[in-house]
Amino acid sequence: MDKQNNSTESIAIFAGGCFWCTEAVFQRLNGVKEVISGYTGGSIKNPAYREICTGRTGHAEGVKVVFDASEVSYTELLEVFFATHDPTTLNRQGNDVGTQYRSEIFYTSQQQKEEAEAFISLLEKERVFGSPIVTAVSEEKPFYKAEIEHQNYYNDNKMQPYCQFIINPKIKKLNQHFSSKLNATS
Repeated sequence: MDKQNNSTESIAIFAGGCFWCTEAVFQRLNGVKEVISGYTGGSIKNPAYREICTGRTGHAEGVKVVFDASEVSYTELLEVFFATHDPTTLNRQGNDVGTQYRSEIFYTSQQQKEEAEAFISLLEKERVFGSPIVTAVSEEKPFYKAEIEHQNYYNDNKMQPYCQFIINPKIKKLNQHFSSKLNATS
């Protein structure tokens, strides 16, 4: 989904548990221009958060990442994605349980599909995780932007207990392992 006019701006869509966590991680990377929290992979149009929470819509909480491919590659985004959530738990991230918290990559091009599948194969071959990876790789589906209160959640609510106990450790891990890839606001 690269834009015209020789732009290197691309789109990546990831679901890795609570979108507040995933959004906070990707916002801190060099080359990421925008991160939008939303819903994807489901069966109804324009779902609301209260519907997603039931697990009956089929949607996952996810993020749409707009990035400059000349500054950060899709493979680097995959590396951060897999390092900052547990891709071995089906429909669960920590205490967040349900299909809306599944691990899934929604590719926007054949190249992204191939890179994601190759990356997962490499992680499995090298036995990076103690259990098999359950992350699905699926074709992009309609992405619905979440309500305004879910956008920029961590940055606006750092003192909230969920942010303190769940998101802060992910940010700390990001800072430790990917410091060279972080933007100045991190």
